[in-house]
Amino acid sequence: MAKLCLTLLCPPSVEEALIDLLLAQAGDETFVTSAAFSHGLAHARLAPSEQVLGRSASVAIQILVEPAAADALLMQLRTRFKGTGLRYWAHALALEGEIE
Repeated sequence: MAKLCLTLLCPPSVEEALIDLLLAQAGDETFVTSAAFSHGLAHARLAPSEQVLGRSASVAIQILVEPAAADALLMQLRTRFKGTGLRYWAHALALEGEIE
């Protein structure tokens, strides 16, 4: 079965804890992080300045995982990051490789 690209979108306040968990649990799986802006979040979750801008600062993390590993990882995330606003989605990879 093809690997999944699991995208995690989190507030900057939980970025380091999330990266620590991924480094400990995901082993040698490849992942990337980048600064992002989130749109469409519940208005009440936004700081006043974010409400004016219509966006909130976020961190996007994409990790390549096997489907079973994604399920296990999501279970851990639901436990450790409950209530933090962490969001996720996944899609199957069509291709993956390394140019050597």
